[in-house]
Amino acid sequence: MSTTVLKGGRVVDPATGTDEQADLVIQNGIVTGLNAPYASDADVIDCSGNLVLPGMIDTHAHIYRYVTGRFGLDPDMVGVRSGVTTLVDQGGPSCMTLPGFRHFIAEPAKTRVLAFISAYLVGGLEGHYYPQLYQPECLDIDATAKAVEANPDLVKGIKAHAELGGFQRWGMDVIKLAAQIGRQSRMPVYLHFGQLWPSPEDPMDIDPDTIFPSVLELVKPGDVLAHPFTRHPGGFVDKHGQVHGLIRDVLDKGVKIDVGHGSHFSFDVARKVLDAGIVPNTLGADMHGYNTRVAPPPGTPDVHSDPEEGDHMFAGAVRFSLTSAMTSMLALGLTLDQVVPMVTSNAAAMLGMADDIGHLKPGAVADVSVLNDERGQWTLRDNEDHRVTAERMLTPRFCLRAGERFDADAPTLPQFAPAQAASA
Repeated sequence: MSTTVLKGGRVVDPATGTDEQADLVIQNGIVTGLNAPYASDADVIDCSGNLVLPGMIDTHAHIYRYVTGRFGLDPDMVGVRSGVTTLVDQGGPSCMTLPGFRHFIAEPAKTRVLAFISAYLVGGLEGHYYPQLYQPECLDIDATAKAVEANPDLVKGIKAHAELGGFQRWGMDVIKLAAQIGRQSRMPVYLHFGQLWPSPEDPMDIDPDTIFPSVLELVKPGDVLAHPFTRHPGGFVDKHGQVHGLIRDVLDKGVKIDVGHGSHFSFDVARKVLDAGIVPNTLGADMHGYNTRVAPPPGTPDVHSDPEEGDHMFAGAVRFSLTSAMTSMLALGLTLDQVVPMVTSNAAAMLGMADDIGHLKPGAVADVSVLNDERGQWTLRDNEDHRVTAERMLTPRFCLRAGERFDADAPTLPQFAPAQAASA
């Protein structure tokens, strides 16, 4: 019998209300319990000063590598090599490409891989840089619902888009169809907010402040609103800098919020939303090949059909990860008690998998994330070059996926300089 002991760390498990210094004992890839007896030949790992969490769940990933061009990242680089045990691809596979996603991505990955299937037939090709592929005629309600029904172990929801570019082209038509797929498949719909592509030359006359109220009429309990902290128009904050008053009403109906950090993230917008008392339920990193510097696959286009002036809106000036996004939430004033559930128990509930993942109960599969937890001062910045000072820095040390250890050695993980050095 193989035994691993994570010794002396601060075990934080919101699902069980645990927050204590303890030894976590694991046998044959299964959690035995806290401070359980173990044999002298156990593999004991000193976790003093570390946070020991249920395996972290990234609710917003883009990992359909190669099929989605440079957009899709290697799943294990974003996953276990970054301290994350479960990834949810948002909109990469479609009803047409889901079998390939299962065979070439989910099955070989060491990370647990799940998906919110795209409402569109083509899925997430090249990050939606070709808007003609994302018109209402490019959705098939029945085929997508059938794909969801046939793959319950892999597909946990539907990905759709409520963004200025789409509204200016087609109005509400696409969102209505996506909402219908969600109802027919009895699955949550994950809605992107904020400008996704540049507006067309002759757009419909759309006020971006009308997008959010219009979409809220279509959502159902369990649906997820993404990018509350987006710097682009059409989201939680209107053009006057005010948070939409309807958000509280829709949250009371059981709709959830996912940070969807990415290149959309703005510290200024986040401050406004949080000050309004709106705290997201989950925290997706939204890393992809445009905001995370990796070499593009050979043959992907250098110039796209719908470019923005200068760097496109997907571009990332700042490295980030799921763990650094947690640090950003702490720097904005949220507590560890608020942030840890976002990447563990709340995320598992969003996926309908609260019994299976997101906790460290005895008998659970040993998905565990171990984080360094340092104090000091570091400068964080966003794509608008707004800066905040973090006094607490979380970084991944390693994770266990079903008991197998993976060190956090991904080349994409950010490095932060002390605040004094960064300002010098």
